[in-house]
Amino acid sequence: MRILTFLHSFEPGGVERVALRLVARWRAMGVDAPLFMGRSDGALRDELAAALAYRVPPQPRFGSAWWETLWMIARLPAEIRRTAPDALFCAGNTYTIVAGAMKLRFGRRCPPVIVKISNDLARADMPAMARPFWRLWLRVQARFVDRWIVMDAAILPDVDRYLGPVPRTVIPDPAIDALPAPVDRTARADGTRYVAVGRLVAQKDPATLIAGFAQGARPGDRLTIVGDGPLRARLEQQATRLGIATQVAFLGHVPNAAAVMREQDVLLLSSRYEGVPAVLIEALAAGLGIVATDCGSGVRSVLDDGRLGLIVAQGDVGAFAAGIAAARTMAVDVAAGRTQAQAFTIDTAAHAYIAAIRRTAYH
Repeated sequence: MRILTFLHSFEPGGVERVALRLVARWRAMGVDAPLFMGRSDGALRDELAAALAYRVPPQPRFGSAWWETLWMIARLPAEIRRTAPDALFCAGNTYTIVAGAMKLRFGRRCPPVIVKISNDLARADMPAMARPFWRLWLRVQARFVDRWIVMDAAILPDVDRYLGPVPRTVIPDPAIDALPAPVDRTARADGTRYVAVGRLVAQKDPATLIAGFAQGARPGDRLTIVGDGPLRARLEQQATRLGIATQVAFLGHVPNAAAVMREQDVLLLSSRYEGVPAVLIEALAAGLGIVATDCGSGVRSVLDDGRLGLIVAQGDVGAFAAGIAAARTMAVDVAAGRTQAQAFTIDTAAHAYIAAIRRTAYH
């Protein structure tokens, strides 16, 4: 069986990270898994793809990053004709527009499309006037998908409501290779070490993160922010303006964010919307405390409706600050968290993906 995976670039992102790990594991299992990249830019190329063969089309002189979706729509058809895959894998539902274009381009000759739902479908963060258009777009997407991969059973009601009766398979997101040893989270006299991991973009709402930390932290507490993005300069200015610049460290992108997390005490997740964030799985596996916004049914499920971490209102600085303060002394059920994380390993997921894709391609 041949599974063609396509990605815009190697720029850091949870969708791209999981897709590259899946492709590598599929190949190790003997599966023919070509990888097509819109461009070769990004830190994940050296981090996760140094040993992966992939194809990149010749780049235009004016670059392809600023129109990457249209660029992929223009270039992917030739790769489909060249490789003749049995299935086309979309690593996240942000890529579904490209798959839809392929369905329109090839018609019945298009290989089956399998899409992983990577973000919250309800999108309660959206303005009320925008939600009907978003839901209409979801229904349009569903016409082009042969099977959805759902990262948590808690998301299934949203799938039924917004996407309809397209076949779906629940496969926990392969966020970790194996369960690591838990960290020693002994209370420290010099303060609590908080960490946030993710791209510095509007979806992650890092402004609420900074403002909440300014309100909820004590002078000895520290916040380490792992990740980069267009909002970084603005966030650094915000930290300075709020008087916490000396307590906040912006590390940018690092090759092994999980290793940085293991040196901390509490993970902070301030997102507006998420699917099943890999950082939550990594935090549970490491035994960290967790404060997360109520940004999706997958988040609520992974945190067992608040029993494995504090869940606070999305976009509410006061609530986030209160969560930060409470996390300082919160009890962490390390054993339960690690049991939850155990389901999200690459070995389990890689085989489940192959079984689901095979059922779709050869039904």
